[in-house]
Amino acid sequence: MMKRALVSVSDKRGLVEFVQGLVRNGYEIVSTGGTKKTLDLAGIKTFGISEITNFPEIMDGRVKTLHPNVHGGLLCVRDNPSHMKELLENNIELIDMVVVNLYPFKETLKKENVTHEELIENIDIGGPSMLRSAAKNHKFVTVCVDPSDYPNILNEIEQKNDTTIETKSRLAAKVFRHTAAYDSMISNYLTEKSGEEFPEVVTLTYEKVQDLRYGENPHQNAAFYKNNFVGYSLANSQQLNGKELSYNNIQDTNAALEMLKEFEEPAVVAVKHMNPCGIGLGDNVYMAWEKAYSADPISIFGGIVATNRTIDEKVAEEMSKLFLEIIIAPNYTEPALEILKAKKNLRVLKLDMNQEIKNKNKLVTIADGALIQSMDLAKIDLKDLQCVTDIKPTEEELKELLFAWKVVKHVKSNAIVISKNGQTLGVGAGQMNRVGSAKIALEQAGKLSKGAVLASDAFFPMADTVELAGEYGIKAIIQPGGSIKDNLSIEECNKHGIAMVFTGTRHFKH
Repeated sequence: MMKRALVSVSDKRGLVEFVQGLVRNGYEIVSTGGTKKTLDLAGIKTFGISEITNFPEIMDGRVKTLHPNVHGGLLCVRDNPSHMKELLENNIELIDMVVVNLYPFKETLKKENVTHEELIENIDIGGPSMLRSAAKNHKFVTVCVDPSDYPNILNEIEQKNDTTIETKSRLAAKVFRHTAAYDSMISNYLTEKSGEEFPEVVTLTYEKVQDLRYGENPHQNAAFYKNNFVGYSLANSQQLNGKELSYNNIQDTNAALEMLKEFEEPAVVAVKHMNPCGIGLGDNVYMAWEKAYSADPISIFGGIVATNRTIDEKVAEEMSKLFLEIIIAPNYTEPALEILKAKKNLRVLKLDMNQEIKNKNKLVTIADGALIQSMDLAKIDLKDLQCVTDIKPTEEELKELLFAWKVVKHVKSNAIVISKNGQTLGVGAGQMNRVGSAKIALEQAGKLSKGAVLASDAFFPMADTVELAGEYGIKAIIQPGGSIKDNLSIEECNKHGIAMVFTGTRHFKH
């Protein structure tokens, strides 16, 4: 008895060759719409779906495969006598294979100026129904949703006259992943449109970018995934040179890009273990690089460097003198790229930084659960600052305070940053008390602290941090304020002649 394959795809890569292979191996083909036209033009004999259902496609194709003659042929348990009896009584023929991929909802969602109505019309109903029916009954039915599986399916049919149960099971699992991701995109779109920020159920979908050699440590397995709508993101970068990215590389580079997003002027960010070891601003990328490097020439060794400007030959020559894990930039001159590619293990990445920043929520997993919060996108400017001391910051100090505030936001709490002239001088991160972070930052800055500014990601519970800042010659401080002992810090600032401003915004980063 001739086998039957139902074929209806939006992605027509490799379609004709695959179906020709099925026909060679004794399959008759049932098809719909545009897929049938493509196969007919290729000279492949097909049956229209209406010939199977004895019912026309109606409502602009919205209703065509939702029919017992289709789903009965798919869901029949063939070693169940009563199923087979009902099949015969109702003149339903078996369907042995389903090759379906869905209306392009994801691609439509990515289009500019797409309308809600257009998106709704690209929600597939019949396709997922056929896939799920076939996948449920995969003991008897081969189901394919991905053109990359065509060669293996044909190979098994040619060698064994059918696909193996192992292949059927693997393909069925892939189908349910595919339909789950498809439904997730639709539900997320409609949820966002309805204005629900944290619905009762959250479904997320990510596509694999690559397997990784290992995770944080060599005994851990890992893989890198991206969501379907990445914009200004590492997942959208192009690797031009070097070894493949590691788990820790990805974490650190993502952290560097999040810092870089704070700046419109030429900036260079150097990162180590997801904390900045040096950030510099300048009139050009070379000036910014010099500041970022000299901020901490020891810690930058083996670090990640990101910039928002094209890297030229002069900058590349300086960067190539160091051992760096990764450099990422929007572009490179040809001479610069030649210099950097001479270091075969240096990972050189290119990323279009003019793309939309699309990530609005942050997901953190815990044991058997997850935390979701909106991204910390809070920004402040001069009008948001409240000066609380007798001495007022100068215009230059205010500019510097805003720079330090942008940096401290990306340092692990408790966080203290010392800066001067658009350059970080000291970074204290992740200590169990705030004065401990201040000691690290101020000792790193040393004599350069004199006349510099200090930023704190959260308020001072005691006056001890200000007292230490005064001893090092800090001229201005920026912090959220809000402690019941703010007056102690204010009095200490007045005692040392330090200007202090409150932002009213905290930037904890755990």
